Amino acid sequence: MKDFNYYAPTEVVFGEQSEEQVAHLVKKHGGTKVLVHFGGQSAVRSGLLDKICGLLREGGVDYVTLGGVVPNPRLSLVHQGIELCKKEGVDFILAVGGGSVIDSSKAIAYGVCYDGEVWDIYMGKDHPTKMLPVASVLTIPAAGSEMSEASVITNEDGDVKVGYSNNLARPKFAIMNPKRTFTLPPYQTAAGVTDMMMHTMERYFTKDDDMDLTTDLAEAVLRSMKNAVFAVLKNPEDYRYRAQIMWGGSLMHNGLTGCGVRDDWATHQLEHELSGMFDVTHGAGLAAVWPSWARYVMHENLSRFVRFAVNVMDVPNDFTDPEGTALKGIEAMERFYHAIGMPINIKELIGRDITDEEIKGMVGKCSRNGERTVGCLKVLEAKDMETIYQMARG
Repeated sequence: MKDFNYYAPTEVVFGEQSEEQVAHLVKKHGGTKVLVHFGGQSAVRSGLLDKICGLLREGGVDYVTLGGVVPNPRLSLVHQGIELCKKEGVDFILAVGGGSVIDSSKAIAYGVCYDGEVWDIYMGKDHPTKMLPVASVLTIPAAGSEMSEASVITNEDGDVKVGYSNNLARPKFAIMNPKRTFTLPPYQTAAGVTDMMMHTMERYFTKDDDMDLTTDLAEAVLRSMKNAVFAVLKNPEDYRYRAQIMWGGSLMHNGLTGCGVRDDWATHQLEHELSGMFDVTHGAGLAAVWPSWARYVMHENLSRFVRFAVNVMDVPNDFTDPEGTALKGIEAMERFYHAIGMPINIKELIGRDITDEEIKGMVGKCSRNGERTVGCLKVLEAKDMETIYQMARG
């Protein structure tokens, strides 16, 4: 078991009436003038944006708004947000939306307090020591950004998608009302569950086998999400299972399912290049890459893949053939992805064959032209990345 620090300071306010506390929570955590940051028209059409702004006014909290966040949030909008916050004297950022909105909010929060170009932070050239406080009213459970230290931004100049983690960025509070997820389209629901499950799978597939409690917790939340997604795809207004998914997304990325183990994140790094190049939904991209990654690395800890097959995917354990059991677990995951409408290769993801030139471009970006490796279960160099992308072509 590895030594670890577990830090999850976000105040979670969960339930049907949770939004009513927004002004109190902002003031409790030091906010006096708020940037209400949101995405497209869904927050407007649903009435949520008007409600949140109204509650802030009633609570005596001044605010300005900035919409326009898209999936794979853009650096250009982050720059607009930084400029607006500085102009208006904003001291608190409230994200109303899902992971993309929260990630964009975090990047703005860094940039307001940073003298240089905020993109330098994401490229690892500098590490900030201060940022504006961020909080969220969550509408799309998926990224787990409402409790995590991570954020991911896409620079349109070169279609480069990069993540950065810093405990400063853990939100001050997260308001979670499962009813706000009733209208999520089936594809977005499925992609969100895929993303949150992968957050735990990136921690689960490790060489560290001696932290049994963490492993048991990981398997439990993975099984719960598998069951819940089918329930809400059948009945989108099933509060019980929408609540499981909303809380599961937070638990699967607040560090709990990685305590005492070394995590991997290779699948995420490989997928970032897919969504950076093709602007696809992140969760769907993860589903397209993971089976090929799994087949490529499973012998680094075969027993872990066997355990996943048996305990998570309900595959009978053939004790005479551990490799066969592990492969059946990967195949079962592929069937699960298809059953919820997710792709299992790049061709299914983008709707056409990917070219060798495009693969080489992704490898170059992911490996920083051969200067970076990714992963921990198996450290992937540029040649390994290319092999996995080729395996995932479809």
